[in-house]
Amino acid sequence: MMKSHEMQRRDFLKLSTVTGLAAMAGLSGRTWGADTGSSLAELSAAAAVDAMRRGDITAEAYATALLDRADRFRSLNAFISLDRDATLAAARAADVRRASGSRLGPLHGLPLPVKDSVNTKDLPTTSGTRALRSFIPKEDAPVMARLYGAGAILMGKTNLHELSYGWTSNNMFTGAVRNPYDPKRIPGGSSGGSGAAVAARIAPLAVAEDTFGSIRVPASMCGVCGLRPSTGRYPVGGVMPISPRMDMVGPLARSVSDLALFDAAISGESPTLSPRSLDGVRIGVAPGYFLASLDPEVERVFSAALRRLSAAGAVLVWADLPAVMDAAMLDGVIVQAEDTSPSITRYLEESRSGITFDALHAQLSADVKGTFDVWTLPGAQYHPTQEAIETAIGRLPAFRQAMQDHFHANRVEAIVFPPVPVPPLPIGQDTEVEIRGSKRPLWMAMSHNIAPASCVGMPGLVLPAGLTKDGLPVGVEFDALPGSDRQLLSLGLSLERALGPIPAPRAAG
Repeated sequence: MMKSHEMQRRDFLKLSTVTGLAAMAGLSGRTWGADTGSSLAELSAAAAVDAMRRGDITAEAYATALLDRADRFRSLNAFISLDRDATLAAARAADVRRASGSRLGPLHGLPLPVKDSVNTKDLPTTSGTRALRSFIPKEDAPVMARLYGAGAILMGKTNLHELSYGWTSNNMFTGAVRNPYDPKRIPGGSSGGSGAAVAARIAPLAVAEDTFGSIRVPASMCGVCGLRPSTGRYPVGGVMPISPRMDMVGPLARSVSDLALFDAAISGESPTLSPRSLDGVRIGVAPGYFLASLDPEVERVFSAALRRLSAAGAVLVWADLPAVMDAAMLDGVIVQAEDTSPSITRYLEESRSGITFDALHAQLSADVKGTFDVWTLPGAQYHPTQEAIETAIGRLPAFRQAMQDHFHANRVEAIVFPPVPVPPLPIGQDTEVEIRGSKRPLWMAMSHNIAPASCVGMPGLVLPAGLTKDGLPVGVEFDALPGSDRQLLSLGLSLERALGPIPAPRAAG
């Protein structure tokens, strides 16, 4: 039965014009009834916001559906903190704003899972580490202020690799995050909780953060879309840092259009974005750097993705990266080792945490503390020498120039490659990985392909490419020159269509 507008205004009814919502979400013909919550969970962020702005559903109804789903899939351990009552109160306030005729933002009523390294004054910001388990910042991070200003709601804080210092999200303090495609496997890291939440349809859009792959690795391993924006595009104050030279907040979502929605809300650029035709678009493939050591299933899925891009009209330009880029991975790790301790110290002071770096370090879990003690801390046994640090920092401009020259010489608009060389690994496989019979340190395997974008400051867009024979996601990354984020997203709308969707994980059933 249709409910009157006055009843919707007074009672914040959960559903009204369900047929309008179904059409808006591309779900016409579905049965809306007992499974309404699951249907709402399938909505894109853009469709959900449109529905709430138009009054087809209330923000309270939508938040209730997502919170119920979060409760249903608690075993994924995607969240560190989640306040159901506060989320519903914020949703009801959003409904009041709509009913009063107030201006509604582009993210009106949208509950957002937020990586627990981003400061929020309404929930603790633990960064997944024991010393900060009770830390509640006095101010929101600037990026959160922009999201709230656009109408978003804080849904909860997502689990992560401790201090964002790893690629597995196997957190020894808060527990391992589990991949919705196979709960025995990692979701990638460090933003693993945000990736798992989006993949499991707990939310359509989540806040993550990427220094050296922490958006792109979970996007690939969870079968979702991710954007590492150009360095400096979004504010990074009030976020637990690793290296300010590389740190970037960014979104994870299930569609490029939702990444674009997030980007417009933060950057203030036009929300209107049209897909670019792929006909004649030149996309670079650099086999020597990106394809030299891939798991056979990753190679198979990636090769099939290239064929789909070619069939859609893209021109694949095979050209290796400039030789200087061979140093990107190690130089990037050296820069992080140099930046981490002073950056964390400054964050703890500026956020008025009441915790010193020494106190935080003393309470680190064994795995991360071990990395700090042998590599990250100044004076540690394997901490880079001053000469190595100066060389690595000094080479960053050369990396940027080399990539600009590569793009211009080959007339490419993006380069394409698998962000990680392996499918999601079993939880606990934290030190090394075997590829084609050869064992490599895990950090080397995970950081190699994602290093150039971090060192150069390029925007990196990850899209699902397909599934392995075991049903595990494989992603494909498209990098463009710094500052071309909107152009990359516009191209991404067509790349996404050419690649096609992948099946939802078992947790989405």
